[in-house]
This record gives sequence, structure tokens and C-alpha cells, in this order.
Amino acid sequence: MSDKLVRGNSMDGAIRVFAAITTGLVNDAQRIHHTYPVATAALGRLLTGAAIMGAAGLKNETDSMTLQIKGEGELSTLVAVTDCHSRVRGYVSNPFINRPLNGNGKLDVGGAIGGGYLSVVRDLGMKEPYAGQIPLVSGEIAEDLTYYYAKSEQIPTSIALGVLVNTDNSVIASGGFMIQLMPEATEDMAVQLENILKSIPPVTTMIKDGMTAEDILFRVTEGFSMICENKAVTPKYECTCSKERMEKALISIGRDELQAVIDEQGEAELTCQFCDNKYLFSKQELQSLLEHAKG
Repeated sequence: MSDKLVRGNSMDGAIRVFAAITTGLVNDAQRIHHTYPVATAALGRLLTGAAIMGAAGLKNETDSMTLQIKGEGELSTLVAVTDCHSRVRGYVSNPFINRPLNGNGKLDVGGAIGGGYLSVVRDLGMKEPYAGQIPLVSGEIAEDLTYYYAKSEQIPTSIALGVLVNTDNSVIASGGFMIQLMPEATEDMAVQLENILKSIPPVTTMIKDGMTAEDILFRVTEGFSMICENKAVTPKYECTCSKERMEKALISIGRDELQAVIDEQGEAELTCQFCDNKYLFSKQELQSLLEHAKG
């Protein structure tokens, strides 16, 4: 089943919902970063969450959103960046961790992350990006993003994310959904949605059983009059790195540092954290960049 992200609204405008299948996207991330299952699940959930939040909160081509988790466990850093088309990229600080399953027989993402913080930075092309930060409530990522919306955006939100990993480290199913209550929503609607969410199977079960993103959207809002908008996107793993960007990074370290690289190494090889692409700069190229660097 190909990846897809759909959005919908209730007829009365009280509920908005996003549903995504991201199996291909997370498989691409796993292949690039060679992650073991716990890291695959953690990064996959964050990338899926970012794809949904990008579709929900970004409007313009140049807008971007960065989700970063700073954990106190073995997974100390997780990053996901998205644009308004849900093109995402990300990385995890420790891709090769092994942990026993948690008490529910699931991959122990929360234990691997431990306590810590989630920060969300939205760059909308203004002078200053908008940044919000919350303490992690579980490290399981979906609950933490839900809490972020309650605290930083004051929007009643429910997020579910899931990544099912195979024994060969590939991803069997990945996806998620986000439901938000708009100001028109009533207390009864909130209770009705809560009851639905208690009764539905996990996201990965729905995807594995062949449900489409549209099926999931209507399943999690069963009983409400919903419209699925004609604004579907294909979320994908896509890096924006280039040699030009790496040149800017080298220039930004300053003349002294750059001169030291030339003197000590004679050349430089930079690796992109997001896609593992390598960029080699010869001595001649570095000397040319030195002219543009500030003292």
C-alpha cells in the first residue's frame, strides 16, 4: 500500500482530522540510517508525527517545522524536519540500540528515550521562528506530541502513531492520525471521540489489515458527519542537502577554523546527518571558501 496523508473535517467544523500511512517513508529512513527496531520505531513515529504536523500547521513552500527530542536514555537525540508537503527527513543519535520488549510486549521506545524534552520550532519566514518546548510525558512520542498541542497551542488534540518492525529490521506498517477539536466542539463530542479511541485497534493493525488512510480517517471519527478533503499528499523521506549548503557550513566555521582544516588535513569530507551523503572538498576548494569566511 502506497504512502498517503489525508485530511478531513466534520460538516459542522467542530472536528478536524489527519490520517497517514508512512510505511515506505519509514522504510527509507531505516535503510538510510541502518536503524535497529527500537530506533526505527522511535524515528518512524517522530517522522510520521512531523509529516502530519507539517500538513496541519504549514502553509507556504518555504515554511518548515523541526521536532527535536532530547532524551535522558540511550536515544539521547531524535530530530525530524518537515515542510508543508510532508516531505520529511530526520536522524537518531544511537541507531543501533537493543532493548528488551516493554511490559506490554512492545518495542520500548519510552524506555530508550527516558525523560527529557520535546521542542517544536516552526520557521514561517518571520524574523524569529516560533519555538515551543515541553517536558516529555512518556517518551512514547504520540503522547508527548498530544501534550505539546494541549500546552503550547491550547488545542484539544489526540495523536496516535505506530511502527511495526519485521525480524529483518524492515518496516511492515507505519502510520498515524491526529484529531483536533475546534472551538465549535461540545463536551459531548469530546466524550464520543474518547470512546471511539478506546475501542479502535492500534494504527499498525489497521494498516496491516489493509485499511487506507481514508478508511482510518472515517474509522476514528465513526458516527460523525465527516468530509475527506481533496488535499491528499504523499509523505516522503526527502533530504535537501547539497554541496552549496555544505560550502555555507564550512564558511560559517570562520577563517581560523577553516585554515586549521587546510593546514592539518588538506581536505575535508562532510557527511549529511539526514541522508548519509558525503561531500568531499579539495584543498583548492577550501582555500577558495577561505576568501569568503569571516575572521
